[in-house]
Amino acid sequence: MPATDVAVPAQIRPHRLPHRVRPYRAGGRLPLLLVVPSLVTAVVAVVPLVYLGIRTAQAGASEVADVLFQRSTGELVLRSLTMALVVTVACTALGVAVAWLVVRTDMPGHGFFGVVAALPLAVPTYVAGYAWISALPRFSGFPAAATVLTLCSYPYVYLPVAAALRRLDPAAEEASRSLGAGPGRTFLRVSLRQLRPAIASGALLVALYVLSDFGAVSLLRFDSFTRVIFTAFNLGFDRTTALVLATVLIAITAAIVLAEGLSRGRARYARVGSGTARAARRVRLGATKAPAVAFLLALAALALGVPAGSLGYWMARGASRPTSLADVGAAAGASLWVSLLGALLTIVLAVPVGLLAGRHRGPVPFVLERATWLSHALPGLVIGLSLVFLGINVATELYQTTAMLALAYAVLFLPLAVGAVRSAAVQSPPALEDVAKSTGRGSLHVLATITLPLTGPGIGVAAVLTFLTCMKELPATLLLRPTGLDTLATELWTYTGVAAYGAAAPYAALLVLLSAVPTYLLGRRWGAIGATGGAR
Repeated sequence: MPATDVAVPAQIRPHRLPHRVRPYRAGGRLPLLLVVPSLVTAVVAVVPLVYLGIRTAQAGASEVADVLFQRSTGELVLRSLTMALVVTVACTALGVAVAWLVVRTDMPGHGFFGVVAALPLAVPTYVAGYAWISALPRFSGFPAAATVLTLCSYPYVYLPVAAALRRLDPAAEEASRSLGAGPGRTFLRVSLRQLRPAIASGALLVALYVLSDFGAVSLLRFDSFTRVIFTAFNLGFDRTTALVLATVLIAITAAIVLAEGLSRGRARYARVGSGTARAARRVRLGATKAPAVAFLLALAALALGVPAGSLGYWMARGASRPTSLADVGAAAGASLWVSLLGALLTIVLAVPVGLLAGRHRGPVPFVLERATWLSHALPGLVIGLSLVFLGINVATELYQTTAMLALAYAVLFLPLAVGAVRSAAVQSPPALEDVAKSTGRGSLHVLATITLPLTGPGIGVAAVLTFLTCMKELPATLLLRPTGLDTLATELWTYTGVAAYGAAAPYAALLVLLSAVPTYLLGRRWGAIGATGGAR
């Protein structure tokens, strides 16, 4: 047939969109609307550490050397690293075992145990320490601190490993089983290798959490870095020792983070091929089913039952002062107020960085995002100590104000908020923003009407997580709270320090209650709790 020309109406002719959405590459144009506030956030995150380094250098080389090369400093390093190693190994073993039983076996009640295994994150270590020492007055020292930290920290390994097991394609495991390998050998030789990134990330969180813990080691009378630093500054007024030990702790945590990054190597663990991974067939436990259930019940009893039983006992005995209920209400109000301020400031600082990192690529977004993560490897005591020195010598008007305390919360918990906002920004479609810009809308209008509503769920999750974490923060609050401001955490720490367990019980119970309910709801609705860390 001869070729004929067919007229195509213009309305249905193929056309190009006015702009093609491309991720940012080096040399592209970054939106100043996000870059400028992100620079402010990076400065806020870094300034306390820079000031701490300057003050340490001003102490003089001889004084720094005297503290650094003392025998007690070497013993302190050895004790702290030993505690971190023991707790990390124990948490890794418990977390992997619990995750495998809950996700991959036919154990009865796996849904119930899956939720219960995550709930210890809602129990601050100082509440757990208070519960154990009030029940067993001689429970102290290295074994006691290691036990409490393990029971409170193993969910940091359990959550990411359980999530990885659910996403794991069972093809390799089935191939191993078809070749005659049993469930145990298949898990050790096949599954465990694929779980290495999740296990490594969880173990890193545990190690950093142990090094940064202050409440449990103080109540259980174990001399770690945080307890010695706090004592040197708050009780002995030995600022040089506190500065040098804080710097040593920063170096140790940075070395651990670097070592974990180098240990990843270039191995890839992604599944080859497309499509959705099939659900794995659950392993039949057979005769070991009863011991497995008994193991999980015993773990829940130690991690949750002991704190609940101790709190119930002391609550039944009543508070030691007639005005305790009014005091608890005042402390709860103060906790809610300062936590709200801290969460608001954290979100204001985190949103630009999260949007910039989620919407653009290149060295500038990468560096600005990583700057906010510097505080992730540092304990609240070090951040609080640096802000104390900053407030005494530079920002005197902010010292011992709620604004300074809110700033400490923001520096400490920026990674939580930035990670949640960035995840939401990556998952939200940029096409609507591109269309809005093509119609002549300004960047500020697009940000307010398109970008922020699209990332609203992530911002909401970041706000809730930050608020809850601020509620439970202890060392920075002790150092920076205004005179006369008592929170649930500080009141609990004060009363347990003098063995007034009846007076401490209402504060501990309310703090756990305020933390447990949102933790449960977030754990059911959002599966990334394990990836964002936890509370200090």
